Amino acid sequence: MKKIGIVAAALAAAGLLLAAPASASRPGDAEKLRRLNIMLMVTGLRCRTTSENFQPEFHAFEAAHMTELNKASGELKRGLVGRHGAAGAARALDRLSTGMANQYGQGHPWLGCGELKVATRILTNIRGHDALVEAADQLLAPVDRGTLAFARR
Repeated sequence: MKKIGIVAAALAAAGLLLAAPASASRPGDAEKLRRLNIMLMVTGLRCRTTSENFQPEFHAFEAAHMTELNKASGELKRGLVGRHGAAGAARALDRLSTGMANQYGQGHPWLGCGELKVATRILTNIRGHDALVEAADQLLAPVDRGTLAFARR
């Protein structure tokens, strides 16, 4: 499939960023990383009964990025505490996470199970906050842009 090749090539190009140092988070980075994790989890569950099951790749992704994903989750929660207070933050985070999960309940808008499997496998090897956020920006885009930007590096 052509998209698999594009996704694989683009994400493999991120290999140039494997040694990229983590930088300070920008506003919105925490939500992007949370959304990426939830999108992969939900679509992985949808695909688990197909020949393109990528549950093992998803678990490897989470293991490889657990520190960064936990940091993003904490950052997101602190921001919600600032807006909703301590009592309302947990409810706000649940609503936000549920909304993200529901968005991908019918699948990714332009990637199928096989393409997500390849993308998740490659994402597991990406290192550095900026590289992960860039991949999230591109994989979470609502439409297929034809190529992923960091493939042009």
